[in-house]
Parts: sequence; structure tokens; C-alpha cells
Amino acid sequence: MTPHCSQRRTALALLLAATAPFAAQAQPSDAWPSRPITVVVASAAGSGVDLAAREMAHKLSLVFKQPVLVDNKPGGSGTLAGAAVARAKADGYTLLYSNASFMAVAPAVLKSMPYAPQKDLTPIAQTAAGGIILMVNKDVPANNLKELVALVKAQPERYSYGTWGMGSSGHLTTEWLKRQAGLKMTHVPYKSSPQIVNELASGVLQIGWTDPGTPVPMLEAKQIKGIAISGNVRVPRTPQIPTMAEQGYPFDAVGWFGVLGPANLPKPITERLNTEINRIQKSPEMAKRMEHWNFEPPPAKTPEEFRAILAQDIKVWSAIAKEAHVSAE
Repeated sequence: MTPHCSQRRTALALLLAATAPFAAQAQPSDAWPSRPITVVVASAAGSGVDLAAREMAHKLSLVFKQPVLVDNKPGGSGTLAGAAVARAKADGYTLLYSNASFMAVAPAVLKSMPYAPQKDLTPIAQTAAGGIILMVNKDVPANNLKELVALVKAQPERYSYGTWGMGSSGHLTTEWLKRQAGLKMTHVPYKSSPQIVNELASGVLQIGWTDPGTPVPMLEAKQIKGIAISGNVRVPRTPQIPTMAEQGYPFDAVGWFGVLGPANLPKPITERLNTEINRIQKSPEMAKRMEHWNFEPPPAKTPEEFRAILAQDIKVWSAIAKEAHVSAE
């Protein structure tokens, strides 16, 4: 080997050694995704959260040309799913699809959480926004919020109400309403919205809350009655259900769905996911889907905007929980 060849090989080796750390840093985001992605869903199959998550997973699989798998982990007011993702490696292959109830309300109510949403998760994109619906069994003699309040007040502690978990937005909204109207009702936590709708239709449960999409078929079949919706506006498929504010109980907190990842998710992956999700959100097809699911028009937020929404919601719900003296183990 000539001295000249030896010098060239030495220089090449030094160059490779110098650039190796940068190549290693770039690889996760540049090559991502190179294998299937799992989306952990904080609700049971068939719920509004699950349906929206599966639609987004399908769309992302087409974009990334990789399978995007859905893993349902209901229960624990969303903490089972949230904790699973918080513990996952921050490489973009394990994501969380959850809602405001589990991400912002539960931390305001639960005395102990296996993870801290603001600290242990990376907000990526908000995917839906809308209120939650208060319903009753078809035979309950109340057709609006005023009549329901009067009915419950006249028969203290006779009625119980169902929500999709301790520390859910349905739970805290009702506790707020109980204080405002002087009601006495017992909370019955379920694992999912479909369970609540089925129990309401069968008469096992008399009063309950769900996301706006799940109860639509039963509402249309007149097996259950819609009493009120939280948030600022009525929603497309149930325009006959007035807001709580329209009926004298202004409660403006708006629910949402969103995608999050483990803490310290690399910024290129976060931004790529946000870009693709927002592109999907802006499509006419997704707008029709949102209307079908009975949500407001799909939002398009940056990761920073979504993080700010999460922080503000935790602050708002914590104040409501404190005022209503609501806490749970």
C-alpha cells in the first residue's frame, strides 16, 4: 500500500468517525417510520374515541405505508392507556389516542396518577372537538334540563348517573351541576360510552353522559332522550339537543380528542405526525366523518397550541374539582 493510499484511508476513517454521532441522531427521524406503529386507545372498541382513532390510524397507514395498529386499553379513567404510552420508548412507534376527559379531567380529580400528562407525554395534534351529551332513558319523565333537575330534586338520591369513568368530564360536569342545582345523585362509572348507551336503552341506567357520536342511533330510534350538551354550540346530527347554557346552566368547557406520544418524542417525528394529521383533518372526507360522528368541524392545531390547550384545561378542571370537592383514589 502506498503512503498516499494509507493517508486517504486514514482521512476517510476519521471522517466517518466524526460524522457517526450525527448520523445516529438523524436516523430515527429520517428513517421513521420503518416498521408498524401502535396507537394505544384509552377507550373500548366501538366508542367515539375508538372510531375516531381507527379512522386516523387507517389514514396514517396510507400516508406512511406502514401498518398503524390500534390497541384498546380502556379503564382506570384513561390511566391504563396513558401509563402504557408514558412508559414506552420515545421513538414514534407507540402513540396515544385519548380525550380531554382522560388527559385533563382525570388529573384534576384522581389523588394519584401513574403518570403526569404534561410531564410524561408529548402533545402531537388535536383531532376533534365537541361537547358531551346528557341523556335519559325514554321512560324518564323529563325532556329538558329544567325538567330533569326538578325530577331529581323531588326524589333525592333515587337517581344515579353513569359516565365513562371516575374523574371523567361527565363525572365532573355532573358534580358541578349537582352543586349548582342542589341535586343528590350517585355516580356509576362505566368503562365505555357504548355500555352507558346500552344500559340507558335497557332501563338499567336512568341518566348518563357519553361522547356526542355513540348515542346517535339510539337517539334516532327514540330508545333514549337527549337532555343537554356541554360546550358552546349544538352539534350537527343532534341539533335538537340544546346546550346547557341555553337551559340556564352555562358550562363552556369543550371536550376534545387528540394524539400524544411519550415524553421527549423527537421534534422531527412530532412535527411530521402533526403535519400529516392536520392534512388529514383538513380533507373534505374528514369533515364529513366529523359531522357523522356528531363533532364540530375538525381542528388543526400545532403541537404547541395543543400543549397550551391541555395545560389550560387541566387548570380549568382542577378549579371545578376543587370547588365541587371532588376527588377519587
